[in-house]
Amino acid sequence: MTSLILSRRDIEFMLYEWLNAESLVALPRYADHSRETFDAVLDLSAEIATEHFASHNKKNDANEPWFDGDVVHMIPEVKAALDIFAEAGLIAAGQDYDLGGMQLPTLVEKACFAWFLAANVGTAAYPFLTIGNANLLLTYGTPEQKQTWVKPMMDGRFFGTMCLSEPQAGSSLADIRTRAEPDNDGRYRVFGNKMWISGGEHSLSENIVHLVLARLPDAPPGVKGISLFIVPRHLIEADGTVGEHNDVVLAGLNHKMGYRGTTNTLLNFGEGKFTPEGKSGAVAYLVGEANKGLSYMFHMMNEARIGVGLGAAALGYTGYLHALEYARERKQGRTPGAKDPSQPAVAIIEHTDVKRMLLAQKAYVEGGLGLNLYCARLIDEERTSQGDDKARATLLLDMLTPVAKSWPSQWCLEANNLAIQVHGGYGYTRDYNVEQFYRDNRLNPIHEGTHGIQALDLLGRKVVMQGGLGLDLLLDLIQATTAQASEVAELAESGAQLDAVVYRLADVTRKLHTCGQPALTMANAAVYLEAFGHTVVAWIWLEQMLAAAGKSGDFYAGKRQAGRWYFAWELPRTEQWLNLLSSLDDTCLTMRDNWF
Repeated sequence: MTSLILSRRDIEFMLYEWLNAESLVALPRYADHSRETFDAVLDLSAEIATEHFASHNKKNDANEPWFDGDVVHMIPEVKAALDIFAEAGLIAAGQDYDLGGMQLPTLVEKACFAWFLAANVGTAAYPFLTIGNANLLLTYGTPEQKQTWVKPMMDGRFFGTMCLSEPQAGSSLADIRTRAEPDNDGRYRVFGNKMWISGGEHSLSENIVHLVLARLPDAPPGVKGISLFIVPRHLIEADGTVGEHNDVVLAGLNHKMGYRGTTNTLLNFGEGKFTPEGKSGAVAYLVGEANKGLSYMFHMMNEARIGVGLGAAALGYTGYLHALEYARERKQGRTPGAKDPSQPAVAIIEHTDVKRMLLAQKAYVEGGLGLNLYCARLIDEERTSQGDDKARATLLLDMLTPVAKSWPSQWCLEANNLAIQVHGGYGYTRDYNVEQFYRDNRLNPIHEGTHGIQALDLLGRKVVMQGGLGLDLLLDLIQATTAQASEVAELAESGAQLDAVVYRLADVTRKLHTCGQPALTMANAAVYLEAFGHTVVAWIWLEQMLAAAGKSGDFYAGKRQAGRWYFAWELPRTEQWLNLLSSLDDTCLTMRDNWF
């Protein structure tokens, strides 16, 4: 039976025919692996995702966690699924052997995790956050912190969170007020409130390891005065066992439109409900150096941003597969020219407008998934390279992160919107899954930096970093692909089309940054992200079309047709966006509050 979660055939195409995952086994880190081991973990992931995650997705949505004032309650299937996930070794799949990991390439690990994000994003969010938390501590934590906090997370005994936002500050982290005061034993005491903390309270694990941004008493103002602390829900005894409750209190749960299976919390630190050793404040441990906490947290945030893009693509993908199945089974109407009412109705997939909507979904979700798996491949290159090769992978990953997060969050959400439309009135009911996929995916343009914040990051920082070196590197790579396409008759026109957009994008970028008006440069940053993202995904599609060129069969024909659709219907959008940017339009900038 064909899966409605993800397409295993497409994942194999991306891993083996395009991104050359098998070549990674030549690297010492991955030398124990082969395509057989990669396929085995993919099989395992698909099986667990299907049997233990997808099976309670609708129940998880209908019975969201609730707080009785003391304990958060949720359906038992969530913990059961997460226990199986941990027992299979999937939390530590990409980690070193000495952490109990499999040392899987990030490319394969993310392809595996996409199954869980598509099957049940509410349940998958707990290990998603835990893996990111552990990776940060593995990079910046002390050996003791790694042993105390990371090892239990890799075993699935502890789960992790990231605590950045506050009720009054939102995304403006320069305005956080949570404070940390040094204790006389080398530890700290944290006081303050954190809002929108996913996974902030539950009974799914023995402990929750919060990574909390806070200010020390002598910290400079703004983002340069932020430090990072480990604040566990429960303290750890000298023998490693879980001890008394720390002064971390759940103030309440946020009630969300979607993503309901993941608790989203307001947490109070140091309010005095728990006072270990008679002292107020939540016991905390400094990570790295004081006042460098935001730079450390960006390690987790950037990983999470790529993960959000992967999750958006996965949710769009499962919605597309559901719509495709429905379109093949639903009989309704007749094609133009076949008006005889005595003739049987046709499957709606025979209607050209339904084909349009399905092609759009296919182009969005296979483009978005491809972009994020390409970024995962870059992480492998960064992790296993040295010198210039490592610097190149890091620079390219920095360039692509805002796009990898935001493009799927917008356009794979549109795929979910179209999946509802294909279902017609049925799609708007809770009897079909596609309405939940839309609600779940609607969070992704918001969290881990909104669309607008990613746009400011891309235009204000990334394209000008190191004198524009990252942008030059990316555009050179795209043009290397268009040069390859020029030698393939069926792709030469698409390559030339993309080449023209690349030249225009470079020219508009220069104009924006030489106009001498910084506020005007950034005023339409969201439009710049639109144009940039559509250009990047056109490149991803051209890469896939090259991998499919000359190969026979329905799968490859479908790849080529979806790529053709993208170049005919989507890439031309960039002309309007780039024209607007080039005009230095100030309509939004000069608008005034009292004119609304």
